[in-house]
Amino acid sequence: MAVDARSGHEEPEDTDPDGARPQGGGARGHRSFWKELPLLIGIALVLALLIKTFLVQAFSIPSDSMQDTLQRGDRVLVDKLTPWFGGEPERGEVVVFHDPGGWLDGEPTPEPNVVQKFLSFIGLMPSSEEKDLIKRTIAVGGDTVECRKGGPVRVNGTALDEPYIYPGDTPCDDMPFGPFKVPDGKIWVMGDHRQNSQDSRYNQQLAHDGFVPVDDVVGRAVVVAWPVDRWATLPVADTFEQPGLGAAAAVAPGAIGLAGAVPIVLWRRRRPGGPGSRP
Repeated sequence: MAVDARSGHEEPEDTDPDGARPQGGGARGHRSFWKELPLLIGIALVLALLIKTFLVQAFSIPSDSMQDTLQRGDRVLVDKLTPWFGGEPERGEVVVFHDPGGWLDGEPTPEPNVVQKFLSFIGLMPSSEEKDLIKRTIAVGGDTVECRKGGPVRVNGTALDEPYIYPGDTPCDDMPFGPFKVPDGKIWVMGDHRQNSQDSRYNQQLAHDGFVPVDDVVGRAVVVAWPVDRWATLPVADTFEQPGLGAAAAVAPGAIGLAGAVPIVLWRRRRPGGPGSRP
């Protein structure tokens, strides 16, 4: 019994139905956790869905077309945030993109179970239903790209040194191409395993003439996340950083020469005795 300090009367203590005294409110806290658990799970699922939609998403590598950079069965994480802010693929980036139209016709699509569908929906597992591809961006809108048999790939006339190509492969001997000018809003893509990649070269007869619309690009693959022993980042090769590769660089020397010649011509015309000067 407890005594009320104001009245002096004894007050009965709280007891459970069996007369036992509750132990410090532990049972109440335990019941509270189970009430909050559905809310916590809901918040976690919403966050996972938002991350998958706007930030990063896992994708599984279905083929050998990107060897040795990527192996069949690798899981890569794809940056989906940059495209939301208007960023477009750049030369050298490994990108995941939706089938532009007919590239994967005839390829089997596995039927996932309910758990796999749920995990892929919230981004915790790669989707096996979506027909997506992964290749390396070689040229972007405005570039001129070509590759002759026995030679390297050239972008705007600059030869690419491609250390990422699968050992023993050639840059394009199985399917030479070009020169083509890449339309604005599209990219030209190729697999690193050149002799085992159905890339832009092999889809020129389909919609978009083998080019991939930027709107179909899901994002850039930035890291190999699984298996653990293959963890690695996916940087842009140095060959795409060499000066003179940009489309504007092909006309830059002429433009610079013209810009430098104009003042000289004007000076010659205005100097005493020069062409166009008055006697």
